[in-house]
Amino acid sequence: MSKKLGFRKALETKVKKSQAAAKKKAISIFTAMSVAHVDDEEPGPGEVRHVEKVLSTGDFYTGQWCDSLPHGNGKFLWTDGCMYVGEWLKGKTMGKGRFSWPSGATYEGEFKSGFMDGKGTYTGSSGDTYKGSWVMNFKHGQGTQSYANGDYHEGEWRRGFQDGHGRYQWKNGNHYIGQWRNGMMNGNGTMIWSNGNRYDGFWEDGFPKGNGKFRWADGSFYVGVWSKDGKEQSGTYYPSGSHSGNLDWDPQQLFLEDLKDCKICPGEKVSIFPSQKMPHWPGMGKGNGGRPRRSSDARLGNYSWSSDANDVSAASEGDLRDENEGVGNLHHEDSDTRGSLPQFKMPMKKQGLTISKGHKNYELMLNLQLGIRHSVGRPGPAITLDLKPSAFDPKEKVWTKFPPEGSKHTPPHQSCDFKWKDYCPVVFRTLRKLFNVDAADYMISICGNDALRELSSPGKSGSFFYLTNDDRYMIKTMKKAEVKVLIRMLPAYYNHVRSFENTLVTKFYGLHCVKLTGAAQKKVRFVIMGNLFCTDYSIHRRFDLKGSSHGRTTAKPESEIDSTTTLKDLDLNYIFRLQKLWYQEFCRQVDRDCDFLEQERIMDYSLLIGFHFREVSTPCTSGVCTPTGNGDCEKADKDKLLLSPSRLSSIRLGISMPARAEKTLRKSDCEAQLVGESTGVIYDVILFFGIIDILQDYDISKKLEHAYKSMQYDPTSISAVDPKQYSKRFRDFIFRIFVEDT
Repeated sequence: MSKKLGFRKALETKVKKSQAAAKKKAISIFTAMSVAHVDDEEPGPGEVRHVEKVLSTGDFYTGQWCDSLPHGNGKFLWTDGCMYVGEWLKGKTMGKGRFSWPSGATYEGEFKSGFMDGKGTYTGSSGDTYKGSWVMNFKHGQGTQSYANGDYHEGEWRRGFQDGHGRYQWKNGNHYIGQWRNGMMNGNGTMIWSNGNRYDGFWEDGFPKGNGKFRWADGSFYVGVWSKDGKEQSGTYYPSGSHSGNLDWDPQQLFLEDLKDCKICPGEKVSIFPSQKMPHWPGMGKGNGGRPRRSSDARLGNYSWSSDANDVSAASEGDLRDENEGVGNLHHEDSDTRGSLPQFKMPMKKQGLTISKGHKNYELMLNLQLGIRHSVGRPGPAITLDLKPSAFDPKEKVWTKFPPEGSKHTPPHQSCDFKWKDYCPVVFRTLRKLFNVDAADYMISICGNDALRELSSPGKSGSFFYLTNDDRYMIKTMKKAEVKVLIRMLPAYYNHVRSFENTLVTKFYGLHCVKLTGAAQKKVRFVIMGNLFCTDYSIHRRFDLKGSSHGRTTAKPESEIDSTTTLKDLDLNYIFRLQKLWYQEFCRQVDRDCDFLEQERIMDYSLLIGFHFREVSTPCTSGVCTPTGNGDCEKADKDKLLLSPSRLSSIRLGISMPARAEKTLRKSDCEAQLVGESTGVIYDVILFFGIIDILQDYDISKKLEHAYKSMQYDPTSISAVDPKQYSKRFRDFIFRIFVEDT
């Protein structure tokens, strides 16, 4: 402390002397003068030297100097007690440095053009600490904040606020994991209390709003539509196996009591930004051919962490730039221009058409949702993974009547009179448990107040596909023959997925039938499956691959192909490089899954692949590609994000897998060449893949198709072949397009 006081006293003395000298010489307020070098000579252009400079305001700079500007390492002290120590570039703080405020607050990290920008740590005078990414003085990107009151937040930030996915931990042990917007819990998220209770569902402006479930530690739960307005609240209570009582519980208690101690700490405001403190050195006032540059400080200077970030009108996600000067260009001066990502027509909205009132299948959707809620919510015996043979009996099905006025077991509804059938309900309930599907989450996804989406056209088989609003589940209508195949192979399927948790075959969650009463007596059978592409990543390319060539191309002009188009074998222009351990596991699992399908006499299945491009391409000629220059830094930052604990926990075989995709090129349009030649252009990608369409057995129709097409085409090129031959051809092809990354 005594050393600091001594230094401050000496500085004040020097400041007073310099101010007197400045007035005497009538130097401008921004004109710098030398106090340390009496034998100064006019430096040459580009010459770097060490100086001590005092401005007439009393501010003091000591450090490296070039072309009349701070350049290199230097220290700047303001008379109000602020101080910067670090790197400078042509008069601006640029690079690594440390800024401290008189209050004791500090920022240590990266600067760009005077702004806190890059990786850095801000420690407030009250004890708040933020460590993470910054863009133009704003917390922006991945970051963690420890609050002075003991709370903690880790996640994504945007323009100074929690925005995106994040986790907030309160001092009392409660915590929230989920989506944020403008510093408030907003979107899908989970609140877990220290007593074991939890809420899973949707939030709006910091409170539950829409579909959600509240679960007690004893296993009982309440599912419904939530709102602070009690008149909008509706739902159903499901007791646990012990049937202990929460029956008199009022859902409004969640808002009045449970969330009372779950307030988000606003954090400490920054008194003034370093960019606002930067001096205006002589020669810096002009740019762009002599035209004065507009300072972006004027736009950012009045903002604090609790300001309305939406007022920064020129800001877009991940790129904040000055509307006149183009501050964003600072991020790209030294960018790597080795290659660029393929251009995509990105979908502006989710796939499919929302089934709203008036849609021809609106009533069918209501019937489906009513039936699922009844099936899943109905109390059942304790789940055991060791199922009895009787559970797989094709006769093991349950019919339930759903009259519009309701019945003893079903609620009143606004749809038509219908019957509902569950096939092998115990087996599918156990499969959902095996696949870690929570019953309440499952109901919310399919039966919530969000409508399903119908994909634009039926598949080749004539089946229709529907997606849940959260993209977790896909619902496919089925022919009676497909239902028979699934029930026939259900025991073997159950044993297979139970034995191999990394299986790539489709995950089935339920098999049902809706039968409309009346004259029509129409039956609609459908299966509920997992959606392979349920992810936060944008899927840039998707392929459906069988290993056959006849007709295996997309009948679309190139101008109509976008990131939602499913391409086929002859459209494939990549091979995929997997890390050694992933590649070995991939080969083992493909063999296991193909053996299972072959034994069940299944053919015509596909490997569905989707991938997300992570960065620019890397041309190479040696076969082993190593990014160079700035690309290394960009790749390292992305790898840190990809390999964060939250990302690592979600990586599984076929799900969110980091890999490399190498571009290939076919020499000709010859169908015999299924896999093209390497081009040496490699992209870092995130892979998603799985084996789909596993309900086609080699029946008489497929045998006839094989015989007919064999007379016209090469028998090895057609899709309809014997299951053993199909399995061999499929594996041979897959093991040519997936290789070990050396």
